[in-house]
Amino acid sequence: MKFSFIKFRKIPLAWLLLTRQPLRLIVAIAGISFAGILMFMQLGFRDGLFDTSVTIHKLLDADLVLISPRSKSSISMSGFPKRRLIQTLALEDVETTAPVNLTYLLWRNPENLKTRSILTLGFNPADSLLIDDEFSTKANKLKNPGRVLFDKLSRPEFGPIEDWYVSDKKVETEVAGKRVIVEGLVELGPSFGADGNLITSRETFLSLFPANPKGSIEIGLVKLRRGSDPILASKILNTSLPNDVRVLTKGQFIEFEKNYWKNSTAIGFIFSLGALMGFVVGCVVVYQILYSDVTDHLPEYATLLAMGYRLKSLFFVVAREGFLLALFGYLPAYFSGQILYSVVRSSTKLPIVMDANKTILIFILILIMCMGSAGIAMRKLVDADPAEIF
Repeated sequence: MKFSFIKFRKIPLAWLLLTRQPLRLIVAIAGISFAGILMFMQLGFRDGLFDTSVTIHKLLDADLVLISPRSKSSISMSGFPKRRLIQTLALEDVETTAPVNLTYLLWRNPENLKTRSILTLGFNPADSLLIDDEFSTKANKLKNPGRVLFDKLSRPEFGPIEDWYVSDKKVETEVAGKRVIVEGLVELGPSFGADGNLITSRETFLSLFPANPKGSIEIGLVKLRRGSDPILASKILNTSLPNDVRVLTKGQFIEFEKNYWKNSTAIGFIFSLGALMGFVVGCVVVYQILYSDVTDHLPEYATLLAMGYRLKSLFFVVAREGFLLALFGYLPAYFSGQILYSVVRSSTKLPIVMDANKTILIFILILIMCMGSAGIAMRKLVDADPAEIF
């Protein structure tokens, strides 16, 4: 028995069985690759959604963030009294504060005159808004009324703003029906909630959106002195300030936004469901291929059993087939995913990337898909009884 098993291991039986019918193998690889690509794209869109939803949040130059308890996310911010931000200065650890207004306004494309909603932030140019050494120089240009900074990563539907600005052409258009001039470019990036971003002074913001009360802000930025504990400071401020304001650390503010898209919208669920559907499709394809292969070669398996091979050894053959299918199906899916990610990035400017976590996760899912299907197909080997077949 040992001699026959050793000889059996030297024969690439799993490979020979798979390549005996090249067309079936190609169909199997195509099916697995399609399932892998579907999972790559669905998880890529889902992760891209979460990442882009906090692009601005990550760039804010703050240790603590004040928001209204009624705020749901950056696309649904409620105002709170600006004086609450001033009251935080009573805490010794607070170094500076910066009031910020945030809402969506209508931007007119200066080329085709079409309007489109753009996320607009208003702040005091003398304050620090973003973590960018060059931003303070750009912010000084906003001291004149009607001046704005345009996010050059915004979608092209807003017009060729970057090209015009770089070519020294005066970029003048309308926001909320009022004339503005682009005085500089910033890099923020679009998200599922905002196709573009605009930064201006609070003075200009209030002139563009006069319905916003002057004493109300949507975000309050707080910078702490070096060595201060943001978590402890947020707890103290939450206790001392009235309940019409909520104090979060910057990390909590980022999670606040992500949780909205994860739990309060159907988008995250839809993308996860799409990935699950791809997994199920792959399982069906692999199972059909392996089940048909075992059925077609049942007499050969029975012959091996009659020669002294153990059923366990034949199980390993099917398992190797599953592993080979997982490997051959994953590679096209990975490279196709890289290409599709590049296309999506160039078309939508969403930061969809093939990171290590996603790469490993999809491979594990495909491996489970193939090995699980192989395990189900193995049940057919029990029918490989030499006495019944011959």
